[in-house]
Amino acid sequence: MSETTTPRSHRPPAWALPDGACDCHAHVFGPYEAFPPLHAMHYVPPLAPAAVYRGLLGSVGLQHGVLVQPGAYGDDPSAILAALGGQGVRLRGIAAADAGVSDAQLDAWHAAGIRGLRFNDMTVPGGTGRFPGAVGTDQLAALAPRLRERGWHAEIWASIEQHVALLPRYREAGLPVALDHMAGLVVTRGVGDPAFQAILGALSEGWLWIKLVLCRCSQAFPDYADLRPFHDALVKANPDRLLWGSDWPHLRLGDRAPDIGQLLDLLRDWVPDEAVRRAILVDNPRNLYDL
Repeated sequence: MSETTTPRSHRPPAWALPDGACDCHAHVFGPYEAFPPLHAMHYVPPLAPAAVYRGLLGSVGLQHGVLVQPGAYGDDPSAILAALGGQGVRLRGIAAADAGVSDAQLDAWHAAGIRGLRFNDMTVPGGTGRFPGAVGTDQLAALAPRLRERGWHAEIWASIEQHVALLPRYREAGLPVALDHMAGLVVTRGVGDPAFQAILGALSEGWLWIKLVLCRCSQAFPDYADLRPFHDALVKANPDRLLWGSDWPHLRLGDRAPDIGQLLDLLRDWVPDEAVRRAILVDNPRNLYDL
């Protein structure tokens, strides 16, 4: 590729992470000679292969990671599968597929370490359609029985309005559903936003999971103070259904890419209860991702 970008460096957090701590949201790209993108990338391609990500985990004290399929690779998780190879339970993966995927393929993915499928209803910034290569939630109902059979879950990236409209569909799927990027909340509407309150209600029911990934929702880089009330509300609603994610390699963020050590320091400051932090970093991902 003629142009790529290198992810920023990251410092360790200022506290000792609990044993088994997991980053539940990251992506790998490349090496591009082995894993070229299948669809248009609406961002400068990052130099973010699995070897770099594994090194990052070790440098900040995280012992597990979850690699989530980006739209650029469509329904081919080869880059993730290569990353999972030989890693045992250190890494897990979330693939993408439509209802045409075979049971044999799903079983092979499961054996390799895939534990769910991603559905993406987000539109390209400034555009009118989904990211090229994304599989939408219109495929969820058809795939849900096959996910249940394997103990898998669904991970969904969408706006908070889309999530609220689709909550009945998510419930009917009969499996855990994890919402990316703090459910796409809108900070300018405040915690009292009816859409956010609907998400809190579903979270308290126990079947819905939320990823505490700060950098896509906040306008207050680098400390994200505008997200603190929302974060507090999510922790209060159901800390046993929350997951922490770095969102590495921070696509499209440029100079606003966060430092992962600082993100973990914010988690310590915002969640002072050690047992709750352990649930978010260790116990919850262990349960959802079969770590």
